[in-house]
Amino acid sequence: MKVEALIFTGVAAFFAVVSACYIPFSEDAAGNTALLVSFLMSALIAVFLWVQYARNVGGPQGRKDADVHEGAGPLAFFSPRSYYPVFTALGTAVAGLGVIFGLWLFLIGIGITAPGVAGFVFQHNDR
Repeated sequence: MKVEALIFTGVAAFFAVVSACYIPFSEDAAGNTALLVSFLMSALIAVFLWVQYARNVGGPQGRKDADVHEGAGPLAFFSPRSYYPVFTALGTAVAGLGVIFGLWLFLIGIGITAPGVAGFVFQHNDR
């Protein structure tokens, strides 16, 4: 996680420097916004990665003397089969088309997306 955090910190620093140099001399609102949003998004990812690195310092990936077998075992739980990604993607696509073609189509897209997201959240709830 440390290498990824350093990479995204560098990307965020790059966008911060470019934004600081570009914005005072530009009257382009779209370019200013794009640079600021790029900085904020990369900074958000960098902060997340630094927090994850701070939480998992004891892992073998952070040590230079670690052996390969120390990282063996299950990493996380992955759902074997799920149709909820299909519903969520379809609903998001329909909602995106609704932004272009009308509110009625956007509401239908939200109506399709909401059960998909709820399914993601509660899919493996055992209670």
